[in-house]
Amino acid sequence: MIPIQLTLEGLYSYQERQKINFENLTEAGLFGIFGAVGSGKSSILEAISFALYGETERLNSRDKRAYNMMNLKSNKSYIEFDFINFENKKFRATREFRRNSKNFEDVKAPTVTFYEWKNENWIPLEHTNAEKIIGLSYANFKRTIIIPQGQFKEFLELGATERTNMMKEIFSLQKFDLQNNVSLLNAKNKSELDQLEGQLKGFEEVNEELISAQKEHLNLEQQKFEEIKIQFLKIEEKYQQLKILKTDFESLNQKKSDFEKLKSQKTNIDILETKTELFDQVFRVFNPLITEKNKLQKEIKSYQKDEENQIKILSETETEFKSLTEKLSAILPKFEVLEQSKIQENDLNLMVQMLKFSDEIEILRDRTKKGSEKVQEVEANNKVIEKKLTELAKETEFLKPKKLDSTLLSNVGNWFLQKRNLSESFLKQNEKTSQKKNEIEKIWSELKPFEINTESFKNDFKTQIDALEIQKKELSEKQKHLEVQQKLSHFASELHDGKSCPLCGSLEHPNVVEFDDVNSELIELQKQIEYLENQKQEIQKKSSEIEKILDRKNIFEEQLKSEEEILKQIQINIQNHKQNFIWKDFNAENETEFEQKRLQSFEIEKQIEKIGQNITQEQKNLDKERETLDHYNKALEKFRLDEAKKAEQIKTNEQNLKILSWKDYHEKTIADVEESYQKLTQANFETEQNYQNFIKKEKELSPKLAEQKTIVTQLGKRILELEKEISDNENGIKQSLSKQNFTELIEVQTILSQEIDVQDARNKIQKFRIDFETLKNGISELETKLKDFSFDEEQFAAAENLFKNSETELKTANDSIVKISSEIERLEKEFKKKEDLLKILSQLQKRSDNLKIMTNLFKGAGFVQYVSSIYLRQLCDHANVRFHRMTRNQLSLQLNESNDFEIIDYLNEGRSRSVKTLSGGQAFQVSLSLALALAESVQANAQSEKNFFFIDEGFGTQDVESVNIVFETLMNLQKENRIVGIISHVEELKEKIPVSLNITKDEERGSLIEVV
Repeated sequence: MIPIQLTLEGLYSYQERQKINFENLTEAGLFGIFGAVGSGKSSILEAISFALYGETERLNSRDKRAYNMMNLKSNKSYIEFDFINFENKKFRATREFRRNSKNFEDVKAPTVTFYEWKNENWIPLEHTNAEKIIGLSYANFKRTIIIPQGQFKEFLELGATERTNMMKEIFSLQKFDLQNNVSLLNAKNKSELDQLEGQLKGFEEVNEELISAQKEHLNLEQQKFEEIKIQFLKIEEKYQQLKILKTDFESLNQKKSDFEKLKSQKTNIDILETKTELFDQVFRVFNPLITEKNKLQKEIKSYQKDEENQIKILSETETEFKSLTEKLSAILPKFEVLEQSKIQENDLNLMVQMLKFSDEIEILRDRTKKGSEKVQEVEANNKVIEKKLTELAKETEFLKPKKLDSTLLSNVGNWFLQKRNLSESFLKQNEKTSQKKNEIEKIWSELKPFEINTESFKNDFKTQIDALEIQKKELSEKQKHLEVQQKLSHFASELHDGKSCPLCGSLEHPNVVEFDDVNSELIELQKQIEYLENQKQEIQKKSSEIEKILDRKNIFEEQLKSEEEILKQIQINIQNHKQNFIWKDFNAENETEFEQKRLQSFEIEKQIEKIGQNITQEQKNLDKERETLDHYNKALEKFRLDEAKKAEQIKTNEQNLKILSWKDYHEKTIADVEESYQKLTQANFETEQNYQNFIKKEKELSPKLAEQKTIVTQLGKRILELEKEISDNENGIKQSLSKQNFTELIEVQTILSQEIDVQDARNKIQKFRIDFETLKNGISELETKLKDFSFDEEQFAAAENLFKNSETELKTANDSIVKISSEIERLEKEFKKKEDLLKILSQLQKRSDNLKIMTNLFKGAGFVQYVSSIYLRQLCDHANVRFHRMTRNQLSLQLNESNDFEIIDYLNEGRSRSVKTLSGGQAFQVSLSLALALAESVQANAQSEKNFFFIDEGFGTQDVESVNIVFETLMNLQKENRIVGIISHVEELKEKIPVSLNITKDEERGSLIEVV
């Protein structure tokens, strides 16, 4: 995995949105992240692992992870991580969670989305499983790619089972775990055997003897069938001849009956033919004339009715036009003097305005008088408030000298507060020191029952365990030898001539070896091995308990030392604090006196503050009165200005009068003048409106009247034309009646009232003629054909009965043959299936024996553990290349017989010891070497060109020379296409690394990232 970009917001100490562009960092091959403690360095690695897997080292789901990860000043947390996986595909992982606006501690579960970069766009994925994309679980991700703080030595200290499972996942060793495969094959083979045996139970009665007996029965039935078939053909021939004769006689009788029916209908058909021809002739001559006559009569009635309506409309229009002309004549005199009346209307409007202005001037003069009186009142209030402000200021000046300086009070108060805090800290620290001493005494009491030497107990226990291991190894070798002997004995007992050997496949077995029964010896050996293992575990358990107790003792002793140093420092701080008391007006030993003076000063300060509040309030009142005075003065000025404007407007209106005089109206009321104005305005409006409406209506009625007269004239002409057409039609009907020998039109209407369908009647007549002649000819032909024959019904019935019996007998014989043939076919197929199933059964039984052997060989995942140990030894070899250099060839890493890591110490004759005996710096060196070797193996297994590796701890345990060696090792990784990022406090590394991120923490803005 190669990182591209990381975006953080609202996460841990990252308040503002921060972006890290890894492309510039990864190009350098080696980069670092530096910053003070708590600045947010490790949070970057947690953000990456949380974005990918939803997991972190510091917090789990039970720790209210979402709430505790979110910055306390933020309401939203957001992580966006872009990276390239081992297939060189680009992906993005995002996680976002928000705070409930109504409940500060309620943070919703994160929403997570994964994207893939395709066709220049981020395409959302249907899953959020990072393991599918990266190819590693979270546990192995933090062991091989990003190693978080506190987890660096995890792989080194893993148990055998966990380490095997890790190697199995990283290097795909599951392909070597054949136990499950063999178990599945064995279960499948057993299932197939059970099914096959169940199937064979259904074939127990199927055999060759049964098939032969059925074939003999079939031959007899076939001979019987041939005899019956010959006899049936003879009977069938005679029956068919009688059947044809019967059909002919029945047909002749039926045709004679049908012919008699047709003869009785012939008279009616002849009458129908005569009526049809007459109706057809009359319809073709008279129907058009009668239809035309009806149409003309209907049309002339419609026009006559329309003419009556139009004459009525014409009369109404003429009456309306005459009334309109009279109204125009009546209104014309008023319209001619309308212009003069409108001038008088305008003068009245001006008079109304002038009277209103006069009234408003009187009101303004009254308001001006009252405003002047209010101004005098406000000026008097201002003088009273100003006097009160002067008195309050004098009182404040009197109190100020009595108040102590607030800074002085704060400093002295802080001194006394710090004194109390130091005293309390001294008491608490003294109590902590006593507790640690008591804890150490308790631990010494726990060690007494073991009766050991705390300096040499480890070597003593190791000597005992080594002796037990030697005994166990000897017994195990003897056990393996006996197990092989037992297995060979089993194989030998299963060998039979003609049966293949499960090991070599041979069918011949000369000189089969015989073995003694070793079961009892194996059971005894197993008991001895288990006893030795229990003894070893007891010693290890005892050693582990002692180490834990000693570790606790060392921790408490270190803590006691630290607590005692803190206690001494508190005592020093108390002495220094006493020397800092520099205020002569107060006594360092009399805090009560200081508190009294401070309370007196506070009381004076409250009085001054209250007077200040009164001054502020009175000042506000004064400002308010001044604003009121200013407002009244502006109002008075406005009243005077408005009065002048009104007087000027009266003069202007008087000059604009054209008919009326102001002298005649200035003493009248506004209501009277306004009433005269409204009446005149209404009269002028009605005169003008009515005149215009009458003119408009006259223009509309004039053309409408002319149009109506034209319509009435046209309708009269059309009625005359229709009357002439009706006369011509009646003459045509009379001529046709004469030609067709009819005297009255009623005769024709009677014939046409029959409404005969001519075509249907002719078709019916034609069909009757054809059927009549066809039956007549058919009767003649059958009588000629049957002239020399006769038909006996009893003879035919006997022949038909004989035919049916013979047919049934033939069918029964045929069904028997078909049934026997089907049974033979079924038996032969079942017999073939039985033979095939028996062959398969033999193969499955043989395979079952072989699978039992394989199950015993591969049980317990022993083969996977063996392959895993090979990979681990290769890792040791690769790790030692760097570990030798870092330790100056003094130490080496190897696997012991239990597949646990141990250290070879070349300074002590190459003896081996536990990795737990390494110092902190040495543990870092071997862990780094092993982690780099593991990461290289992962890279080679994934076949990726580049890979990424991040370390978050350990450099602080190295001396200067070791730091240089580690740095040189990391720099060499660039040549191997490795990208390494480190988090460290070591200044020497910060100066040597070419590109790095510097994390600073601002109190207001949170953690900030800067590229250095």
